Amino acid sequence: MAIKSATNGRKAQAVDLQDDIQFYRSNEKPYGVFSNLYRCEITFEERVYPTSEHAYQAGKAVKESVKEWILSAPTPALAAMAAHGLYVWDVVPNWAQIKFDRMRSVLKAKFEQHPDLKQLLLSTGTSRLVEAGTVDNAVNRLWGEVNGKGQNMLGRMLMELREEFRIATKKASSTRKAATSKKAVTSKKAVTPNKAVTPKKAATQKKVATPKLSHEVSGLKKPTARRRSQADT
Repeated sequence: MAIKSATNGRKAQAVDLQDDIQFYRSNEKPYGVFSNLYRCEITFEERVYPTSEHAYQAGKAVKESVKEWILSAPTPALAAMAAHGLYVWDVVPNWAQIKFDRMRSVLKAKFEQHPDLKQLLLSTGTSRLVEAGTVDNAVNRLWGEVNGKGQNMLGRMLMELREEFRIATKKASSTRKAATSKKAVTSKKAVTPNKAVTPKKAATQKKVATPKLSHEVSGLKKPTARRRSQADT
């Protein structure tokens, strides 16, 4: 199976259906933007975050003070490290149950608020997206794969979001086409002139009566002019 790496530097384009697209470092082109460490502001839960990683990790802390401490990290990598190092009592009790749904919501906000990233995601077609980690640890094997092994949760969520966007785009396109077609038909009906009445039909519809002469009306014959003789002079 062919693999496309985020390091190829090529512009976004539809890729072969059998290709895997790998990404990891946020500065790799063009697919490094799929990483949660990629710097792009998102508005989530009525707050602006510098990266999707900050937005995700903010939901892990119980106390507001701990949350602010995580968010004060100057880089998304440091924010992740801070969150991973929290004591058990500083983590929301149901974090294991809600973290995947939170990540899905954060990713949707990120790509909906940045149309260029959304377009890049759609351009990957049906290719398998893989966050290919370089360090073998539990976190990398959960959210991605290391040497082909792992749950690749981030890649799977991105593919789910891509399909959601594709369906929504197709539906919106069909709606626009239907509206345009309806408008065209309505416009055509409005400008269609009434059928012209032909001279033949007009003659049939309205027959003009020819007036009769007075002698025809009375039944008398028209008098014949008598030739005058010399005696009449």
